[in-house]
Amino acid sequence: METITFNDLYLSRELRRGITEMGYKEPTDIQQKAIPIIQEGKDIIGQAQTGTGKTAAFGIPLLDSINARSKKTQAMILCPTRELANQVADELTKISKYLEGINVVPIYGGKPIGQQIRDIKKGAHIIVGTPGRIIDHIERRTLRMDSIEIMILDEADEMLNMGFREDIERILDNAPVERQTLLFSATMPKPILRLTKEYQQNPEHINVVKRELTAPKVEQFYIEMKGSEKADAVRRIIEANNFKSSLIFCNTKREVDTLLVKLKAHGHSVEALHGDIKQAQREITMKRLRDEKINVLVATDVAARGLDVENIEVVFNYDLPHEIETYVHRIGRTARAGRPGVAYSFVSRRETGKLRAIKKYTKTEIISARVPSYKDIEKIKDAQIADAVRQTLKAGQLDKYDSWVEQLAESDEYNYKDIAAALAKMILRDGKKNKY
Repeated sequence: METITFNDLYLSRELRRGITEMGYKEPTDIQQKAIPIIQEGKDIIGQAQTGTGKTAAFGIPLLDSINARSKKTQAMILCPTRELANQVADELTKISKYLEGINVVPIYGGKPIGQQIRDIKKGAHIIVGTPGRIIDHIERRTLRMDSIEIMILDEADEMLNMGFREDIERILDNAPVERQTLLFSATMPKPILRLTKEYQQNPEHINVVKRELTAPKVEQFYIEMKGSEKADAVRRIIEANNFKSSLIFCNTKREVDTLLVKLKAHGHSVEALHGDIKQAQREITMKRLRDEKINVLVATDVAARGLDVENIEVVFNYDLPHEIETYVHRIGRTARAGRPGVAYSFVSRRETGKLRAIKKYTKTEIISARVPSYKDIEKIKDAQIADAVRQTLKAGQLDKYDSWVEQLAESDEYNYKDIAAALAKMILRDGKKNKY
């Protein structure tokens, strides 16, 4: 396909100015393919991973089509979480900076509904929201759907995974039949395909999912175990390998919160990300992770989308993902910027078939491993301390401490060997006491 620029896309001067100010230099693959088709008014199914620029792919032509002179709601974007809704609304607001009078309003739970009603009444050209809160407004009759010309489903696979199918169908049934419907999803399970058949008109399928299915430097392991053994296993693996930065994926918010408490109880610096975490807290957590102030992040897939951190050493699939392709997205969070990475998957006996499917899909080896025992961890810690002692000896500059040892030996008539043994006992004993 011939490479095109934003100037080739017949966009308004004001919109191009906003695009340039956002730092977009040339369209990504999904933008090159999707924008012209959306401009023609056609329905599309866009299959693209996070980080491919899909928000701008639907946002740019959407903003260019809005009639700012009307106060009516002309477009609606459905997102699985309030966090994603807020991110999408924020990006569209920035792109439309020089488009006079366009209002983008985020609608999601956790914010006062009264303020949202006032924002809609003022004139909400584009509403970005979560299915539950949108349904709430429809029932209250505070949101009119009859003027909507474009419906967009963002992260459709995650919305279905979270149980929003009935809400999505109800919202689409309330929208005008004569409309443009755009659907974006990282994966294409059967429920998505059923949705497209029922609610889209001859959609064009755009697929820009990269086919490099695994990160080349990621060592992949699996451990078969019961669910009750997982929390202790993840802790032992982190401590045995002395991982400084770990990302743990759970399938539910409840599992995230439960594991967070267990790891904190054993002294780990750990934070969580899921759909109930507010944007302000997410930003604080991300900064702490980048600054290496925390060593473990526990997250759901939706909350981790858009996560861009280069120093993740290990990824844990605490729960195997619902979709096979999600496995690839998860382990790709490590081995960034040329660094090696490791991935561990915890598998129940019932999930061995899914593990085989993952191996077949990714065409890669996932090696059976075992959880380190406490004796294993003790030996590793002892070896690490011994190595630290060797490095300190090599570095020199020990005169001050040599004088202290000499005074102790002379005053209490101990030899150097006994003093060294006593210091080793203190260090090794305290290390075990702090961890176990």
